[in-house]
Amino acid sequence: MTSTTAPAAPPAAASTAAPTASAAPTSASPSSSPAGRLVVDSPLGRILLIGDDEAVTRLEIETADGFSDGEGPDAPTPVLERAAAQLAEYFAGDRREFDVPVRLGGTAFQRAIWAELDAIPFGTVRSYGELGRATGRATAGRAVGGAVGANPVPLLVPCHRVLAGDQRITGYSAGLGVPTKVWLLDHEGIAHR
Repeated sequence: MTSTTAPAAPPAAASTAAPTASAAPTSASPSSSPAGRLVVDSPLGRILLIGDDEAVTRLEIETADGFSDGEGPDAPTPVLERAAAQLAEYFAGDRREFDVPVRLGGTAFQRAIWAELDAIPFGTVRSYGELGRATGRATAGRAVGGAVGANPVPLLVPCHRVLAGDQRITGYSAGLGVPTKVWLLDHEGIAHR
């Protein structure tokens, strides 16, 4: 997954880090590009991609109640079409990581957790405790779980690869919840309980 970074200084002095395939998600920056929207079919049900000409900013797996923003016409951008193609390759078993650019908001703590999620390789897992220790918050299990659940681009930033320390699934906030996570873990050959 490639991320874009927000300017840390006023626009005249800001620089944006060059996107790389292993760059960690960072904070959102304003974009002058119009928002795009694309709905694609998947083995998990329909997936909504939101973004602009520069990055994907949201990925939503449809729930039993539909999408959180309801229905709307597709307005694809090249970045969203690229994300859709990479998702199709992932579901077909032909892709193990994503290099489509994403732009994420969130708090500094959430962004630190999402960076750790982004570093979890295909077919492997981390525990909530490991994520907490990696971000200097070893005893903040509830906060870590909240940050994992607030990930705005599941799949692209693989929050499904987080389990309890004993390999139990403790929940999943995307799609149909735990059944969606079970499908993803099975797809990647990850043992779970």
